[in-house]
Amino acid sequence: MARIALTDLPTSTWTNWVGNQSFSPAFAATPRDEEEVAALVRQAAERGVGVRVAGAGHSFTPVVETDGVLLDLRALSGVVDTDSETKRATALAATRIHDFYEPLWKAGLALRNQGDIDTQQIAGAVATGTHGSGTRYTSLSGVVRGVRLVTATGELRDIDDSDPDLLHAAQVAVGMLGVITRLELEVTDAYRLREQVDLRSWEEVMENWDELVSQHRHFGFFWLPTEQSAALYNLDGHGERLADRCYVKVYDEVGPDVADDDTEGRRVDRCYRIFPMVYDPNFHELEYFVALERAPEALHAVRELMLASLPDSVYPLEVRTVGADEAFLSPQYKTATAVISVSGKPGTDYWSYLRSVDALLADFGARVHWGKLHFLTPERLHKNYPRADDFIALRRELDPEGVFLNNHLRPLFA
Repeated sequence: MARIALTDLPTSTWTNWVGNQSFSPAFAATPRDEEEVAALVRQAAERGVGVRVAGAGHSFTPVVETDGVLLDLRALSGVVDTDSETKRATALAATRIHDFYEPLWKAGLALRNQGDIDTQQIAGAVATGTHGSGTRYTSLSGVVRGVRLVTATGELRDIDDSDPDLLHAAQVAVGMLGVITRLELEVTDAYRLREQVDLRSWEEVMENWDELVSQHRHFGFFWLPTEQSAALYNLDGHGERLADRCYVKVYDEVGPDVADDDTEGRRVDRCYRIFPMVYDPNFHELEYFVALERAPEALHAVRELMLASLPDSVYPLEVRTVGADEAFLSPQYKTATAVISVSGKPGTDYWSYLRSVDALLADFGARVHWGKLHFLTPERLHKNYPRADDFIALRRELDPEGVFLNNHLRPLFA
């Protein structure tokens, strides 16, 4: 007997972290365990209403939106197992990325890579393809070795590498295969990083692109179109001229005997203390991925577009790289990529700007970040994602009635 019923659930308005997505579901629930998740999904399917999961709300797209049941899995949180021999860690779906740090470190382990925001829930970060930087490493999705799903029938299903196609579909599924309740990740031995931050000219970065990409564990930069750009992302220029320069960050591993250093721009510390940054929620972001070999050409084109045609685009252009993986809907499927991130200012009509960037990068076969603003069409989905048909077939098999679809995803994946 279910301990929770849809008729008993209060509704509320849900808003994401930057305030550009807001809606009121018919039902909202905070299940206490997997059994309650399963019961709620069964009830939703019987009523013919959809189910989505809220996560931490860090997506800019309406991936969470539903007029059915919205689940908040905050009770399903925590790292439940670590294995130093197999280099695996198991965590519940709502575990925040920063909640991995201490349990892993105590076991002599660490996440292989991560992004610069660490407050996402791990299931949501995986589902949308959230990534760090460096061509030697995949996104968080690429290290998923197993997931437990509540399917559209309310059954619990464990997926692992015994069924590689299903696992690769589940690694980046944007919540369309079911409700993830736990994940197994491949991790690595604990490591320390040296961070170096420098201001460089655009020309210098482009001339040394191949070297910067290949010689560092992490390489990324913010190109600053104006003097005011750095402050928007809390970047400290230390009084130097900033317009048309690059705020470059590289991370490299160092040995355990290298002393901690908290000097600005030259820090040394445990990896998880180096990766995170603090962002104000004052931007709405589009993030596209192009094949690494075409990155310099694409970056020159975006910069020229911003300088020549978009004088109001003052937010930094962020650039990173990510290694290839096997996930069907991953931007890195079978190819290393360069990540190109542009932002619009909340409260302004930035759509023409973002559409201009989209049109430009479409010529480079760009793939999208599922949690960031994008203009992907069915035609471009099937052109740029070689396993899109396979993903859709598996989605229909697991969820033939589309319980886990919503109005944002249905046009692409129904």
